Amino acid sequence: MSNILEGVRVMELGQVLAAPFGGAILAALGAEVIKVERVDGGDDARRMGPAFRNGDSLIFQIFNAGKKSVALDMKSSAGRSAFDQLLAGVDILVHNLRPGVTLDLGIDAATLCERHPRLIYCEISAFGHKGPMRMLPGYEPLVQAFSGLSSTNGGPGDPPIRSATSLCDQGSGMWAVIGALAMLAQRQRTGRGGVVQTSLLETALSWNAQKADAYRNEGRLPERHRSGHPGFVPYESFETQDGPLLICCGNDRLFAKLAVELGHPEWIADERYSTNRARLLHKASLLPQLAIALQAHPRAQWLERLTRAGVPCAPVHSIPEAMDHPHVQALDMFTRVGAIDFSLTAMPISFDGERPAYAHAAPTLGQNNVELGLAAAGITGVAQ
Repeated sequence: MSNILEGVRVMELGQVLAAPFGGAILAALGAEVIKVERVDGGDDARRMGPAFRNGDSLIFQIFNAGKKSVALDMKSSAGRSAFDQLLAGVDILVHNLRPGVTLDLGIDAATLCERHPRLIYCEISAFGHKGPMRMLPGYEPLVQAFSGLSSTNGGPGDPPIRSATSLCDQGSGMWAVIGALAMLAQRQRTGRGGVVQTSLLETALSWNAQKADAYRNEGRLPERHRSGHPGFVPYESFETQDGPLLICCGNDRLFAKLAVELGHPEWIADERYSTNRARLLHKASLLPQLAIALQAHPRAQWLERLTRAGVPCAPVHSIPEAMDHPHVQALDMFTRVGAIDFSLTAMPISFDGERPAYAHAAPTLGQNNVELGLAAAGITGVAQ
């Protein structure tokens, strides 16, 4: 099942993250992913941080394991001929090249899909394929700021805060894969491919839709919560004697259980706290009482008691704590990369209980030129 996409050939013209993440998903699912890179240094992610393996950074390994690499000079006629040679057998092409580059090189969607009608052409941009900003480049923090996503992070009084995870880049890679697989299924029926378009901005807007739609339809700007939720109380983290604990009461039944465990059964009948809507109105008086009660015991004791009572809760872990937890270990999310002496986080999906594995580590620049018949064909302008 780890080769569920065996027989599907993918070409990736990816820089750093969005398209490479899409390619990484397809590679993990068993597709043959050929990463086309510049002769002069390849993907910029190879140099994002200190050298980790073969002179390349760890981040490059993370987003390019399981792929093949060819290095082409796409500005030369020989390089473009080599590209066309490869493209003839490709099912899916995914790229996040700077707007305008594909037109300059003659590899835009209209040109390639006319020449290869079965091709599924996936285009990831910063700001989308239409609108006055469609030709502008962009990066993750710029899009988080522009979309309003940063303005909703953090707590009251905090400045706008970027999410530490590259939600827009990786989300765009996921949407590209979802679109490609949907179109692959359509091609089975019609025999034709087509164009899939997504962008970091569209992804950011979709991730923030709950808050944006509340403003559009009800005129409500979201309150900012460091760990809380605008629709439920209590639904956030609290300090215990020795560490933070996050508690989620998604309904009144759960709050009643929490109140009993905290030694305050009177809250259940208190009209200020008996329903979630009442608790939202009286949050300012309830939360300090919760904070005082939870500081009475260590976190492990509260975890044991609340879990036994059926109240959803979790420790606020550091990364090492999360990785070392027995349950996380049992999920087998960390996998060795081929026979190489390091491991990476695996894809968060299983098929019939089996998690896709990385076939091998990320390739060196141009590693597969000869294997794919480019150098052997005597093509000039191709890295050897």
